[in-house]
Amino acid sequence: MRKVELYDTTLRDGTQMEGISLSVEDKLKIARKLDELGVHYIEGGWPGSNPKDAEFFVRARSIQLRNARLAAFGATRRAGIKVEQDPNLRALIDAGTPVVTIVGKAHLRHVTDVLETTAEENLAMIGESVRYLKSHGLTVFFDAEHFFDGYFYDRDYALQCLQAAARAGADCVVLCDTNGGTITSHVYKVVKEVVDAVDTAVGIHAHNGADLAVANTLAAVEAGATHVQGAINGYGDMCGNANMISIIANLKLKMGLDVVTDEQLRKLTEVSRFVSEVANLPPNPRQPYVGSAAFAHKAGLHAAGVAKAPWSYQHVDPALVGNETRFLVSELSGSHGVLAKLREQGIEVDREEARRIVEQVKVMESRGYQYEGAEASLELLVRRSRPGYLPPFELEDFMVVERRHHGPGDRDMLAEAMVKVRVGDEVIHTAAEGNGPVNALDAAVRKALLQFYPSLEAVKLVDYKVRIIDPGHGTAASVRVLIESTDGEQTWTTVGASTDIIEASWLALADSLEYWLVKRGATLP
Repeated sequence: MRKVELYDTTLRDGTQMEGISLSVEDKLKIARKLDELGVHYIEGGWPGSNPKDAEFFVRARSIQLRNARLAAFGATRRAGIKVEQDPNLRALIDAGTPVVTIVGKAHLRHVTDVLETTAEENLAMIGESVRYLKSHGLTVFFDAEHFFDGYFYDRDYALQCLQAAARAGADCVVLCDTNGGTITSHVYKVVKEVVDAVDTAVGIHAHNGADLAVANTLAAVEAGATHVQGAINGYGDMCGNANMISIIANLKLKMGLDVVTDEQLRKLTEVSRFVSEVANLPPNPRQPYVGSAAFAHKAGLHAAGVAKAPWSYQHVDPALVGNETRFLVSELSGSHGVLAKLREQGIEVDREEARRIVEQVKVMESRGYQYEGAEASLELLVRRSRPGYLPPFELEDFMVVERRHHGPGDRDMLAEAMVKVRVGDEVIHTAAEGNGPVNALDAAVRKALLQFYPSLEAVKLVDYKVRIIDPGHGTAASVRVLIESTDGEQTWTTVGASTDIIEASWLALADSLEYWLVKRGATLP
């Protein structure tokens, strides 16, 4: 079976994405996780460009990589100087990595208009730089920048750039679609020609300007490329790099290439979310293979099919990539979908009860509720519909007052909430102040409940989202509030809807506390 190498550039090209700034410690963490995933090369950064990357390579020497080889990135020598005098090439050697990747121009117009040098000098820069690095015993990859655009501008010169690198001993020439605008059929045609024209391995580095980066990468492999570059989650400048997550899954599951082991493939979702977390970016729920919605089913027909035969509406088994099937409950769901969703949550219902729940969901969604992302509220809806359910508490009344506080040198808004809560046969009146009406209401309710349920101290609100449901109604519009809570071990989401934002917030907040108490088996005192 043909071997295809995975070269990950998250730590270098991926960090050029807007909104990403990784510390050295962040990069070390991600490098370890990439090694667990089984990529063959990890591009750590550009040691000649900034102190952070130089420090990374110093500290990376202490990392014990089991699967990957570390690569340093740089450029060919500058025009008009000798390779021995180029500080960028010296920085690559000093980085101490077994692999170096150098980028050079492969587009004649870039050579003359951007580098402002001659075609011949650029070829010399490529060949001499590769030869110099090879003389130091390094594996050398040559990234041919703007190769595809350069090929269509001057085919012969673009190929000469590759041949200069190959003759100098480059272990792989990597064809870069730097602007990301080449279409897939053109990538296949050009790569196939290059494979026959150069006497070394051929790789692909695709960008996503035309939303074709992954497709172009796969086409390049079909045409004979044996080295693929990409970044986790498609991170990178402009529209991003080819998504290494999708590349791995497609090469392994669709093209039958054992680029990683089955065990490593099952880490795909974990790695994707880990890198998102370290980069402080929200995971993309619709990301193929690993997104939370990648195998989520909402419509009744789909949910019923998947419940009977998972293959019917899923192109792969989500467990293969460490993901899972999810069933979403909404007005589109049939009883099959509700049954599947509740079983997923560990709640058994029969077909008749499922039908009743579907009707309840339809009524609630007509009032602005949405249970897709609020599974805790859905479970409470089911429990409340059953005879004999006793909630751990009930809110009988509340009032929230806001006032502007004039203190020395400040003009702050202060909110005060007064609540009347029933716990069993006892009614408790409490009041509390807070930073805004929702915070005050939360504080007052907790104050009332903690004397009965001290363990509620562990529950914290971690996210609060408000969405206007019918914006055409202006200030009279209905709102939907989603609250995410945690006890430090698990998280759950609840929903409330009303024309009054404070009432919607209360409904979501009350569900959050009630859900946690019910799941812990709390009983009325």
